[in-house]
Amino acid sequence: MLDSAATIEYKNEVIRKLIHLFSLSIPVIYFFISKETALYILVPVTLIFLIIDVVRYYNPQVGGLFYTIFGFILRKHERDEKKKRLNGATNILLSAIICVLIFPKLLFVTAFAVLIVSDISSALVGRKFGKKRFLAKSFAGFLAFLISGFIVIFLTPKVEYYAAEYLIGFIAVFFGGLAESSSLEIDDNISVPISIGAVMWILYSLLLPSINVYHFG
Repeated sequence: MLDSAATIEYKNEVIRKLIHLFSLSIPVIYFFISKETALYILVPVTLIFLIIDVVRYYNPQVGGLFYTIFGFILRKHERDEKKKRLNGATNILLSAIICVLIFPKLLFVTAFAVLIVSDISSALVGRKFGKKRFLAKSFAGFLAFLISGFIVIFLTPKVEYYAAEYLIGFIAVFFGGLAESSSLEIDDNISVPISIGAVMWILYSLLLPSINVYHFG
């Protein structure tokens, strides 16, 4: 199985994804607050995470404490002293800021909810049952991403709840799944929601040009 290529144990992957699940609070809370308020919250929190994430590579004391607490859930590339990559939590927060700035709230909430739920599903299913490779990941993980993403599309808000809005969401999830399964250098916590949000925006413009995607402010 493709789990043999993983860089952390499966039980630690489960813990990592349970922590990841808390990120679902970002789209949920943002739905009820303004863009400005969301940025007032996200920017300082992200700066704290970013500073700690960078300093750990240069300060042995900070690095030692960081790895003692979080080392067991970090992937190999998140500990690379040469490339100095950011960890998943920092990338999610950076992604949230980017997507809040770029996309209307409706698209952000959908794209980010899919990111959180489908990333968890894809990782856990792919590692447990993935035998056949698909792009850089497993076909089982890709299917798990699609199925869980489709469920999210059914549950997330729509402007008018037209059938075409669900179709738009399904197509966007497919492209998000491709982004998640690819071997892009961009972290999938960033590439996935941007892919989903961009595809949704384009399709709303083409298929439902009369609908105001800024409906939720």
